[in-house]
Amino acid sequence: MAALISKSKTLLQTLITESKPKLSIIARYAKVELTPPSFSDIPAIRSGISNLLQSAKSGRYRDLTVREAWLNTLVATEVICWFYIGECIGKRHIIGYNV
Repeated sequence: MAALISKSKTLLQTLITESKPKLSIIARYAKVELTPPSFSDIPAIRSGISNLLQSAKSGRYRDLTVREAWLNTLVATEVICWFYIGECIGKRHIIGYNV
């Protein structure tokens, strides 16, 4: 029993030392990527939306490469899935609201 406790203690210490660099990288990326947009980001967001509308009106979306179109499709699918998962979490059921 004592051998098991000592092995688990060394395993836990090894796990902590091995995970510290990876967790610091994750924390650094999370600090940048998970922050809400600031007021200085709003003009860039507006120009991005206007560019999207302009390309839809002018038909520029037809000039996309297959790779770009596939990536856009994957991003749209991810957004739709996260919306659906959020709805399922919010209503606490998969099918419908409990009236």
